[in-house]
Amino acid sequence: MADAPGGKSGSAHPDTFWEYLLIALKFGLTSFGGPIAHLGYYREEFVVRRKWLDERSFADLVALCQFLPGPASSQVLMGVGIMRAGLPGCIAGFLGFTLPSALVLVLFAFGVSSFEGALGSGWLSGLKIVAVAVVAQAVWGMAKSLCPDPPRATVAILASVFILAVPASWAQVGVILIGGVIGWAFLKGETASAPGFGRTVGRGVAVFCLVLFFGLLILLPIAARIIPDMALAQFDSFYRAGSLVFGGGHVVLPLLQAETVRPGWVTNEQFLAGYGAAQAIPGPLFAFAAYLGAAMATPPTAWTGATLCLVAVFLPSILLIVGALPFWDALRSVPAVQSALRGVNAAVVGLLLAALYQPVWTSAIHKPADFALGLAAFGLLALWKLPPWIVVILTAAAAGVVKAGG
Repeated sequence: MADAPGGKSGSAHPDTFWEYLLIALKFGLTSFGGPIAHLGYYREEFVVRRKWLDERSFADLVALCQFLPGPASSQVLMGVGIMRAGLPGCIAGFLGFTLPSALVLVLFAFGVSSFEGALGSGWLSGLKIVAVAVVAQAVWGMAKSLCPDPPRATVAILASVFILAVPASWAQVGVILIGGVIGWAFLKGETASAPGFGRTVGRGVAVFCLVLFFGLLILLPIAARIIPDMALAQFDSFYRAGSLVFGGGHVVLPLLQAETVRPGWVTNEQFLAGYGAAQAIPGPLFAFAAYLGAAMATPPTAWTGATLCLVAVFLPSILLIVGALPFWDALRSVPAVQSALRGVNAAVVGLLLAALYQPVWTSAIHKPADFALGLAAFGLLALWKLPPWIVVILTAAAAGVVKAGG
């Protein structure tokens, strides 16, 4: 078996589709807080606890997924799946992380909204607060490893300042590019062999996936115009939305709203109701596509519509991570690229730092009790090393009790 990420032998952990599916399913059931919080959960699981990747390899993977369009946190999880179990691991990462939230949203589209009502405002507040602790721990741990000197720490601070000053989706990609240029020009440190990502796909498979990505992006709109089929039109709309979005799930919402509300496939009220439900559940916000697919049809065809739209919106990100990962793994060992990555990784830390404040902190910490719960959650994670899913449950429960007693 190939070496595992970070240079550690993977023979003691012969991962399969089913083993990685269970890991991804745990994230799909417990990872509240949005894409930045998801990265914090992944780092704790894969870098700190399982030691499948080192800090540098994890940051390099995050940097790649920030460059690619689509849901970055889902792509990171699928990328680790490829390293551990090949293409089946990629599919396991997608299914385990996405299906729980997709199923809940489809049921919500059927009118089963009791889940949202069951999670009172106190519980939802607790879920947001624990995301603060998770992201804070990730920022602290990555900063110690990736910004150990004043120049890289300065790059991280400047990146954070820029993101907060220019809150646009293109700014994230721009900051990473600028960080890479700064690293290439000024961070020439000692060249070291980059720890391998471990198992990836062959380059023939990678090229096929990249060609298929661009081919579908070009041919689907043409086919949708020639063939008057509703399913084809919907697949085209959701595939384009998943292909052209940088910056995560919230950025895809305007595109999906234009693609579904404007032609009358769903009403604006239906769209907003589903978006509200999506905020109350774990997993990727891109799973909102399953709700829209179900809302555009009627049972039992609603399940078919949900599956069609969910696959369409995620297919670009799957093709891109499979296609890009082996080439990115090779590029990481080039000295000039290593210098650039020093700046890129520092910029990634800056992105996390900015996200810790906006939107994670500002949406969760409103009063001293919120800060106290967040501090307690951080202590449980950073000092007592409790698994994040336990901290999620404890913090949400504590917030619910505080809300009920207040």
